[in-house]
Amino acid sequence: MIVLLPPSETKHPGGDGPSLSLDALSYPELTPLRAELVDELVELAADTSACSRALGLSAAQHVEIERNAALCDAPTLAAIDRYTGVLYDALDIASLTRVAASRARARLAVGSALFGLLRADDHIPAYRLSATSKLPGQPALSTRWRPLLEPALVRVAAHELVVDLRSGSYASLGRLPDAVRVDVVSENSDGKRTVVSHFNKAHKGRLARVLASTRSEPDTAAAVATIGRRAGMRIEREGNHLTVVVPA
Repeated sequence: MIVLLPPSETKHPGGDGPSLSLDALSYPELTPLRAELVDELVELAADTSACSRALGLSAAQHVEIERNAALCDAPTLAAIDRYTGVLYDALDIASLTRVAASRARARLAVGSALFGLLRADDHIPAYRLSATSKLPGQPALSTRWRPLLEPALVRVAAHELVVDLRSGSYASLGRLPDAVRVDVVSENSDGKRTVVSHFNKAHKGRLARVLASTRSEPDTAAAVATIGRRAGMRIEREGNHLTVVVPA
């Protein structure tokens, strides 16, 4: 099983790994576009105004431009340690036992606007590029990624069940119709339901933690739902679509 996570805009700074080596990343078929995007971001970082517009940055976020300028030389961290925020706080891989953490690192992957698809231990620098960013003079990132990323995802899914926890914008970079998809809804006392927005990341993070560290080897959506329920989550299933139901 592979648990496919969205990235986060916020990232831990620094690192103790060597500078970026695209050839060392998983899924080498994605290297050509990775290299193009890295070069484009480094070049764009030389024009602060254009970079701010393309990446949707405020004046207070210019450190992100500096990070992009240093992409080729900055120290790296494992992807699972680089990303931060609500989902990754709930996943909290650092608090797992050594055995469970090893199991989680083998199962976790991250969809990325810059790198396409990463495994948990792929080493990357801090960067700023969102799925909705529009680089000057270039097509949308979804247009650029799909021809490479979708075949890569299909090859992964041919061997392992994929539980896709990506948000819509990141799922659009490479679609995988046969993956197990997960939504989060809140339910009022009268039974009325609404889609959870911000805090859906926390609930997906909790589900990711359970799935990544379980000793079970689920190979169907039904088995995924069972693991979540055993962990105390309320999960409904319709085919390959799971709905996590939380109190309003």
